[in-house]
Amino acid sequence: MPKTNNPHTFHIPVMGLSFTLDSPIKVAKYGISSVISIVDDVIIEKMNEYYSNKFELPFKGISNKVEDYRAKRITSYLNTVDTIVKDKFENLKQSFETKSGELEKYMEMLPDFSELKQNFTKTLHDNKLKDEVHNWIHNHLTPGSIDVNIMTKLDKANFKGKEKLGTEFNDAHAALRGFANSNLESSIILSAGMNPRLYSYFEAFEDFFPNIEGYLKKKIILKVSDYRSAIIQGKFLAKKGLWVSEYRIESGLNCGGHAFASDGYLIGPILEEFKENKEALKTDVFGILKNALESKGKTVPNDLNLSVTVQGGVGNSKEHEFLLDNYNVDSVGWGTPFLLVPEATTVEPNTLQTLIKAKEKDLFLSNVSPLGVPFNSLKGSSNDQIRNAKIANGKPGSPCPKKFLALSLDEKGMPICTASKKMQSKRIEELKAENLDEETYNEKFTKITDKTCLCEGLANSSLIEYGVERKGEDQGVAICPGPNMAYYTKEVSLKEMVGHIYGKNNVIEVTHRPHMFIKELSMYVDYFSNKVNEFKDTLTFKNEKYLKTFKTNLNNGIAYYENMFSSTKDYFEINNKVLLTELEKLKSDLFEIKVPVFEKV
Repeated sequence: MPKTNNPHTFHIPVMGLSFTLDSPIKVAKYGISSVISIVDDVIIEKMNEYYSNKFELPFKGISNKVEDYRAKRITSYLNTVDTIVKDKFENLKQSFETKSGELEKYMEMLPDFSELKQNFTKTLHDNKLKDEVHNWIHNHLTPGSIDVNIMTKLDKANFKGKEKLGTEFNDAHAALRGFANSNLESSIILSAGMNPRLYSYFEAFEDFFPNIEGYLKKKIILKVSDYRSAIIQGKFLAKKGLWVSEYRIESGLNCGGHAFASDGYLIGPILEEFKENKEALKTDVFGILKNALESKGKTVPNDLNLSVTVQGGVGNSKEHEFLLDNYNVDSVGWGTPFLLVPEATTVEPNTLQTLIKAKEKDLFLSNVSPLGVPFNSLKGSSNDQIRNAKIANGKPGSPCPKKFLALSLDEKGMPICTASKKMQSKRIEELKAENLDEETYNEKFTKITDKTCLCEGLANSSLIEYGVERKGEDQGVAICPGPNMAYYTKEVSLKEMVGHIYGKNNVIEVTHRPHMFIKELSMYVDYFSNKVNEFKDTLTFKNEKYLKTFKTNLNNGIAYYENMFSSTKDYFEINNKVLLTELEKLKSDLFEIKVPVFEKV
């Protein structure tokens, strides 16, 4: 197993705007790391008030009329979470004497191979004095990390009246500042691609620079879909004296939330490339970092840690162990399954039951996101029901009070969202004026009205669950589980889910769950087929080149898996012979999909 400072070999990734917004409060005391979304300062302010009241902490509301209110709200909530987690963790450590069972739960959930667990057992056996055991607990136990996530593209400019505010008040910039000014000693995860202007803003905060021992109060994690992206972004930040402490590899399609498909690169070959080049990556980037720090007159550390982690589609202990052992990753992200664990995430009852009943056909990539990126959706969600009812009543679109996804501009140059009533009404009027045939009209109408309000939908679950007041038009709950949800069919406890991850028990009741590598490949073959159909009638030379590259990358990935399943022992719950048969079927399906040829007129 890889060496890591974390008590566990898994983490809970960010999910939606609210599903993991309070996860650290629930699980950090057990040494489990999780990720908070800091996109939505409105729900963050409400949750800050809720938890401050619950734990009798002082709370002072921050009005949107206060200068820099967005950053200040985020800082305040993160400090509240930090205070609560520290208090809960101290109580857990004291529970050795009070025998409340919390310390035992911490230890029981650790994997059996954990050195921490083994050393605790030895300490109990060797020491008869309570003080000595208590000292060991105090010096060796650690809580899970309270990490945060920013989607780098959600960096909308903001206005005071009609006056455009400075770049530092853009959404992502303000969120970064909110984290940087907090008391947390943790990481910020940057997802959805590179934002050079935002990356440069990190230089404004000393907490992101190392001391001589290589300690960083605040660390940077990059979520990446391939090795090339990691190199480019890692070097860009290093030239500014900023170190990427972790590269978090996520499957392009076999994940939850927005699906940023790669050009046919599969998770197995990507992990292999990171494994082979990790030390070279560290050496190259550290050299650039050293020069940058010296030129800035800042401290140059003796060394810095570099972690590689992975997430997307993992579903049982065999897959978990293989990722750790074969690719030497430091942690594996388990997201979607934890939506069925109320002790870890916040999913209101109606949505929870819809998730439990969901089959493969109910989990699909949709076009509902105003970002214009495929979005993992759940059939029957209350958000979809409300959107469809509005369309049926001839009133599509949403009021758009938050505007976090308002990345288009209206005729006056002001931010507007493609899910808003204003934008959809305008586009439908323009569509009517085109006098199209019924089939073409309906197709374009659907593309317009598909867009739904995710700012409200992804935030509402926590507000409903905790009875927090909601104002304005109801948007229901939007939820974004990965395809893996189809194989989990019941609510489970935190201890049961952690036991499932480490192979102590099994919470999956379905008879056949496809291997994570096979599932991802099948999704990419389907995605490729859809892309071929999409480009057929409007083919360009650029599109043809893209499709050819995509298919070549898929074939290379298939060859990699053929070699893996042929040369390794039966490592997985599904034996290699079955995996090779499934692989051959997908290889045949891919072969049948012909790339159209662009012909110059």
